[in-house]
Parts: sequence; structure tokens; C-alpha cells
Amino acid sequence: MSIALITLGGTIAMGGVDRGRPGVVTRLTGADLTAAVPGLADLGVRLDVRDVHAVPSASLTYRQLLDVVAVASTAVAAGATGVVVSQGTDTLEESAFLADLVWPHAAPLVFTGAMRNPTLAGPDGPANLLAAIRVAAAPAAGDLGVLVVVNDEVHAARWVRKTHSTSTATFASPNAGPIGQVIEGEVRVLVRPQRRDPLPSVDPERLDATRVALYPVTLDDDGLLLTGVADMHHGLVVAGFGVGHVPAALAPLLGELAGRIPVLLTSRTGAGSVLRQTYGAVGSEADLQRRGLLNGGLLDPYKARVLLRLLLAAGLDGNELAVALARFR
Repeated sequence: MSIALITLGGTIAMGGVDRGRPGVVTRLTGADLTAAVPGLADLGVRLDVRDVHAVPSASLTYRQLLDVVAVASTAVAAGATGVVVSQGTDTLEESAFLADLVWPHAAPLVFTGAMRNPTLAGPDGPANLLAAIRVAAAPAAGDLGVLVVVNDEVHAARWVRKTHSTSTATFASPNAGPIGQVIEGEVRVLVRPQRRDPLPSVDPERLDATRVALYPVTLDDDGLLLTGVADMHHGLVVAGFGVGHVPAALAPLLGELAGRIPVLLTSRTGAGSVLRQTYGAVGSEADLQRRGLLNGGLLDPYKARVLLRLLLAAGLDGNELAVALARFR
């Protein structure tokens, strides 16, 4: 049994300081990371360690993440039982979701990271890495798509969120909860969500050129920041109040934008769904849908932006785009 370990950057790999610069910055290699994991050798799993993009997760690009998926696919094709990706937690929820949208294999692709760097007391990186490798090697984790394993919990990439800036228990799935746990070294899958078919491959050049804006609605919002957005972007995600509401003054402007580019309506709350037909006032979810906005359902704004950008880069528009979005909301 072999597991491919693809290492990027992030807190899990920050092992020291550079002279004259505050804060941890020095990157540890995959060999350094695995050497710090107690009990790893006892798993009986052969690790194929690959150091790929040495960047903080805040600097990752879609193209780099698609490179990671390609490396992971090559490893699986060569016989790897599963793949683990270690990266920073800042964008881990978006990275894992992007990978989940295109991952075609039954073999597990597991993302993990850390909140406490190795220079601190009680770093969580080694425990998270050990749990992620256990999950990637577990037959029970097969055909679940891309997973996020942290704090001995197994989360589906489609639902997981980073909910706290510093807590080691930051990752949660507010709408569903974890789908499994690692208990005394045993991987226990409690729920098996139905997998969706992966999206078609996207040309990297076209993906680079596709721009999708994200606009969070705020109290007494005048919409001035939306000026010219349709001239510079191919799509827009709106993070509305509550179940999908905006100030009444914004509704005509968003309707005008929806006539030029796809506008996807989501909720800024962090959990729960955009509704469809409960409220009918100007600026409500029903009103905005009448003006042409697309309903994002349970998609949070960050995942909605990832999905919309991939679909637009694949050339989808009109009814075809609406149908594709409906599969994920």
C-alpha cells in the first residue's frame, strides 16, 4: 500500500524564522514533516513524498491547484491507494472544493493543514498529517470525493468551512457536520454523501482569463463598488443578507447586471440556504430571481465563486449554466 503526499506551504510547513524578519517563514520539506509524525512508521504505509508549490495558501492560484490535482491523478494511476495534500488553512476550503469539482477517481484525495506552527507548544500538524494519511489509506474512504481531515474529523470538501481564525477546531461543516472521525487510529465513516460527476476539464489559459467577482452586501449599501463590474468580469457572486436579500435600492442594479453577466445569489451567513419563494418584497430572494439572478442554494459565497469560474471557463452559459449550477446548490 502506498500513499502520495503532496506538500505545499502554510503553517504546517513553517518551521523557523529568518534573520531580520518577524514571524515564522522557513518552509519545511515533506521529509521534514513526516519525520515529525509519531507513529507514522507503524502504519505500514509507503509514502511517496512530493514537494510541489512552496507557497502560502493565500498565494495559491487555480492553475497551481489544478497542477496538484494532475500530480495526484498521476500518482493514483501509478498505483497509489490515496493522496494527501498538505497546505495552509487560509484557503483550504476553496482548494479542496476546487479539487473535488474535478477529481475523477475513487481513491481518496485528502487535504490537511495546521493552525499551530511547529515552533509552538502543541503543534497540530503532525496529528493532522497522521490522521489524513490514515484516511487516505482506508478502504472506507473510497469513492467519497475530496476530503478534509483535521482535528481527527473527516469533512466532505463540498461542505467544510474555516470558522475561526486561530482555533485548532476551526474546520466545521455547518450544514452537514463531519462525515467521519478517526477514533483510536480507526477511520470511521459515518455518512456517505452521493458523489457528483466531475466537471469537464478546463483549459488553463481560458481559466486564467475568466474573472468572477464576489460582492458582500452590507447595511445601507449603495452599490457604488458594483460600477463597471460587468465590464471587467464574466460573472458575479452576491453574498446577500440572510436567506438571500439585498437593500431595495440595489435590486435594479443587480437585475441590470444579471442581464449582462451571470449573477449568483448566495448567503453571507455561513450556513443555511438561499430561499426561493418565501419573501416577495423588492430586494428579496423572489424579487432578485425575477430580475434574473441565479439561486445559489446551500453554496457559500467562496465555493460559489470557485464553481461559477470553472463553469464559465468551460464555456457554459444560459440554461446550460443554470442546470449545471443547480446540481451543486
